[in-house]
Amino acid sequence: MARRTVGTAGGRGTTAVRGARRPQLRLPPLEPYEGGGGLEPDGDYDALDFRDTDLTGQDGAGARFMDCALTGCALDEASLPRARLLDTVLTGVRGVGTNLAEATLRDVELLDARLGGTQLHGAVLERVLVRGGKIDCLNLRRARLKDVVFESCVLVEPDFGGARLERVEFVDCALKQADLSAATLTDIDLRGAAPLELSRGVDRLSGAVISPAQLLDLAPVLAAELGVRVLAEG
Repeated sequence: MARRTVGTAGGRGTTAVRGARRPQLRLPPLEPYEGGGGLEPDGDYDALDFRDTDLTGQDGAGARFMDCALTGCALDEASLPRARLLDTVLTGVRGVGTNLAEATLRDVELLDARLGGTQLHGAVLERVLVRGGKIDCLNLRRARLKDVVFESCVLVEPDFGGARLERVEFVDCALKQADLSAATLTDIDLRGAAPLELSRGVDRLSGAVISPAQLLDLAPVLAAELGVRVLAEG
């Protein structure tokens, strides 16, 4: 198993929000993945190096990936519902329509990904770092996120509807047209999100920390939520 140390994000000084714990992974020596027959449902994949592997359309429902590295892999329409990704690093993966519904991601790093329409509804994410890259239309409805960091990435129309977020940080991250409807937020640090755009769920911001500048940017949607009309004098 990967040797792991978990630390607390620091460098912010005294703050009212608890920082997320980040995964810090050191993978063991890996064997090249040689799965000529493709992924298998409920398969076990331990200490394997998936390098430039085309997983397009493959069925790995319920599979377990432990101490693995996926680098430059194609994940278009890959079916991985209820999969478990543990102590695993994904670098430069790409794909549209990847299905990870009800999956478990624990101690995972997702680096420089280019993904669209990824399904993670009902998933559990714990100690996950998403750094770099761009993810469009990420579906995290009713998911549970704990100790998750989005850093230096672009999230376009992410859907957190009904999700539970605890100790989640957005660091130098673009958050565009996010849906927070019915979400529950605890110790969520949005100060590093620029821009910070909410399409729905501004009423769910209780439990989040934002900056004074972000408060001004959100003033129109906050006023609309409260039913306040803002008119110039005279």
